[in-house]
Amino acid sequence: MSDFKYDVDADGVAIITWDAEGKSMNVLTREAFGLVEEYVDRALEDEGVKGIVITSGKKDFAGGMDLNVLATIREESGENPAQGLFDFTMGGHRILRKLELAGMDPKTKKGGKPVACAINGTCAGIGTEIALACHHRVMTDNPKAKIGLPEILIGIFPGGGGTTRYSRMVGAMAAAPVLLEGKMMDPKKAKGAQLIDAVSEDPLAAAKEWVLNAKDADLVKPWDAKGYKMPGGAPYHPAGFMTFVGASAMVHGKTQGAFPAAKALLSSIYEGALVDFDTALKIEARWFTNVLMNPSSSAMIRSLFLNKQALEKGAVRPKDVPDQSVKKIGVLGAGMMGAGIALVSAQAGMEVVLIDRDQDAADKGKAYSAAYMDKGIKRGKATEEKKEALLGQITATTDLEALKGCDLIIEAVFEDPGVKAEMTQKVEAIIPEDCIFASNTSTLPITELAKASSRPEQFIGIHFFSPVEKMLLVEIIKGKATGDRAVAKALDYVRQIRKTPIVVNDARFFYANRCIIPYINEGMRMITEGVSPVLIDNAARQLGFPVGPVQLTDETSIDLGAKIARATMAAMGDAYPESPADDLIFWMEEQGRLGRKANAGFFDYDDKGKRAGYWKGLQEKYPLAAEQPDLIEVQERLMFAQVLEAVRALEEGVLMDIREGDVGAILAWGFAPWSGGPLSWLDILGTPYAAERCDSLAEQFGDRFTCPALLREMAEKGKSFYGRFAPEKSAAA
Repeated sequence: MSDFKYDVDADGVAIITWDAEGKSMNVLTREAFGLVEEYVDRALEDEGVKGIVITSGKKDFAGGMDLNVLATIREESGENPAQGLFDFTMGGHRILRKLELAGMDPKTKKGGKPVACAINGTCAGIGTEIALACHHRVMTDNPKAKIGLPEILIGIFPGGGGTTRYSRMVGAMAAAPVLLEGKMMDPKKAKGAQLIDAVSEDPLAAAKEWVLNAKDADLVKPWDAKGYKMPGGAPYHPAGFMTFVGASAMVHGKTQGAFPAAKALLSSIYEGALVDFDTALKIEARWFTNVLMNPSSSAMIRSLFLNKQALEKGAVRPKDVPDQSVKKIGVLGAGMMGAGIALVSAQAGMEVVLIDRDQDAADKGKAYSAAYMDKGIKRGKATEEKKEALLGQITATTDLEALKGCDLIIEAVFEDPGVKAEMTQKVEAIIPEDCIFASNTSTLPITELAKASSRPEQFIGIHFFSPVEKMLLVEIIKGKATGDRAVAKALDYVRQIRKTPIVVNDARFFYANRCIIPYINEGMRMITEGVSPVLIDNAARQLGFPVGPVQLTDETSIDLGAKIARATMAAMGDAYPESPADDLIFWMEEQGRLGRKANAGFFDYDDKGKRAGYWKGLQEKYPLAAEQPDLIEVQERLMFAQVLEAVRALEEGVLMDIREGDVGAILAWGFAPWSGGPLSWLDILGTPYAAERCDSLAEQFGDRFTCPALLREMAEKGKSFYGRFAPEKSAAA
């Protein structure tokens, strides 16, 4: 069997049906693309065929290209992988151009056969690019179905003609949300954006009807017609000039120049707009190859697509444990974290019991879900009926007896070991013996917390990030006694709430906070040295971080940082390394400048809570140095402060799978996504150079930059992290 099937119906319409064998979603392979061309040729040569409809035999249309194909082409191309990738890309352009011209006379543009696409569900990537090459696109009338070109989100851009075709259809500025933001749209919005031409309850029937009634003029794409002008103007047109200047400013404003794919995409549109369509496709292929040859794209594809998907599908789940899907969950503590956990659990269809010490607090926690749904109703993404149904799944109460029948408990009470221990014991006296108990602590060791439990093998950490409903990562922490069923339960629960899990072994700060705290502290240290907070934050943003360490401290609250520092000092005693960063945080706390929540921190804020610039009073305590450091030096300090902790976590066995270290870093705190994560970044640098930079930074700034033994060993042997620690290659997505 093949991934495409060919049939001609009684009306003379050739139906090419995409139905990838053995896959739940259609993904395009090299062999399948060749089959598309064979079937297009057959239809064009058959005088009995009046036109073509391309559709899907699955519930969705397509998920995109099998990205493992790109890696295979690199390997096959030997010493000239760029030529191999370029030739492959141009081969795809040739096939889709043949589909688009459909046998019409080159001069008169007559005599072609109409080609329609019946999009019966979600359509992304190369699936959308195939659709754009068709003459007419009909999509199912289902608001849950989405269509778009999301390649930019994984470090590449639409290189199968989508960039050139769509920008020429609507103009550079109108194309930006689809191409530069990777937005997926429902059918109604997609029609407005010209991604599709029509919406129908029966897209296949509607597509066939269009084919049977299409005229020659309906087949000619705008760029193939005489007198074509690019919407919004070409680059040297007065209006177009301003469009491209604006687009360039927008791209650099959003990416800070850290993401090569965005710049390449814009270059492809700009240069392509100056030439004819077929030359523009060649330009697109060159820029696409340029991006594929950049190590950033390989790292992003690996971390944000292949590895992320593998983790979500259970790559690290204990194999012999049966399904542990959660039916009834108890959430202890109705504060911001508990309320968020209750919300996402109810959204996943679970029965939720939300517990707090008094009824008002419990009700306030439930009201968080009500307010969330109200916002959805205002945006047209929810209804009153859905709101009532969701709230009906949440019981807000003070009565611990309501926890009977729960199969998972998540404790999100005050970060105090004594309070947590008391709750653990009270709840374990009520819940079923096989119920898994999880703590949502962000810093307290799970092994110590589990000592309060009579069932330590059923005790585990499930660490959410705030706000729960927005953050994509959940960190699962195994205590020394945690059993496989508890791990499986936590992983299955995270799958249910549609987030990405990583599993780590217990250690102070686990994995994410272990790396985030040095990032923040390095920023604080630099302030005490007289480095401008503006330079520090902008250096981080130009590395691709969503916010710099100074702004992040304000957002997470300064007193929280002070509390963590004091707790760590108490736990480590004489082993705690003194840091000027702590002195700064304690001083800010004394000043009452606790961050955004207090409308005063490293930033000043206006009456509406909007940042109004960095607080100038900081310089009275820590004057700016007359000579500011080089940007690269600041960036290296911020990067190495984090990545060395990631290496140590791997070295010490806190990280058990290299994929989790990279995916977790990007999703938890936005670690330079272009790099693929901290361990991928070290591979891009090369371990010998990374070790050399550690030595230089340690000599200049202190022992915290000392090269870990694992990195030193790998540098001496010329090894890479993924070369040594990567699991077997994942199957095609």
